[in-house]
Amino acid sequence: MADKQISLPAKLINGGIAGLIGVTCVFPIDLAKTRLQNQQNGQRMYTSMSDCLIKTIRSEGYFGMYRGAAVNLTLVTPEKAIKLAANDFFRYQLSKDGQKLTLLQEMQAGCGAGTCQVIVTTPMEMLKIQLQDAGRIAAQKKLLDAQAQLSAQGGAQPSMEAPAAPRPTATQLTRDLLRSRGIAGLYKGLGATLLRDVPFSVVYFPLFANLNQLGCPSSGEKSPFYVSFLAGCVAGSAAAVAVNPCDVVKTRLQSLQRGVNEDTYTGFLDCARKILKHEGPAAFLKGAYCRALVIAPLFGIAQVVYFLGIAETLLELLQRPQH
Repeated sequence: MADKQISLPAKLINGGIAGLIGVTCVFPIDLAKTRLQNQQNGQRMYTSMSDCLIKTIRSEGYFGMYRGAAVNLTLVTPEKAIKLAANDFFRYQLSKDGQKLTLLQEMQAGCGAGTCQVIVTTPMEMLKIQLQDAGRIAAQKKLLDAQAQLSAQGGAQPSMEAPAAPRPTATQLTRDLLRSRGIAGLYKGLGATLLRDVPFSVVYFPLFANLNQLGCPSSGEKSPFYVSFLAGCVAGSAAAVAVNPCDVVKTRLQSLQRGVNEDTYTGFLDCARKILKHEGPAAFLKGAYCRALVIAPLFGIAQVVYFLGIAETLLELLQRPQH
């Protein structure tokens, strides 16, 4: 299908639809991933994904699991649209002679797509991480305050609970970052985001294309519905786990608030060195299974919407002459 002309508006709409559906389905797991990656050995609030989600529901209610979702739902449409459309564009440019792309060309197309998407991904992740991690910081502070009060009263039950601190909104965070740090404030962790997203796309897109090709009935036909979904899930999970160490570093660098006795970092290498020194190599895989559980359905849904051509059908209906 290399010689097929790309309909850019259709690709953008398909990417947006897929992103909205996917984020709605898997956002609570993504919240658990962020909180697990951010906690350091000093104060471990959560032992696993399920423990994190249960404690979040108890302390913040059901919708506490969707803190930061509004940012993702707003920005995931351009982010997914750029990623999928850029990959298609680069694949099309690299295969103008109609020949099947080599593995190296597929990786180059993925690299181009990953580089393009960070324009939207970096500020989206920056804001989302602050909102997602606010509950963990508040819960840790509440626990430490309760322990201090118990110690002061000689083990007696605390008489009254301190009022909860107001939680920031995405608009407040954006305004504060722009005021204090300028546009660069929204792009903190850009290098780490590139080191995560470019290798992710280099692994994901060629792997998906080749897995999807295995299910093609013949060279000129699309793969069946279920093949596209499974190929998206498998390729997404594999790529997510492969780049998880960079995701851990990116999450730590983009977190503006720190818990008690938690390390601060000056850059990518400083962060990676401190994680390795204080928490060991296993810390780089924190939240890896959560990330795989997030990415698999996210990209599975994306590829299904993409290959079903929902946007093409909508555009065709809009362009049909009225009688």
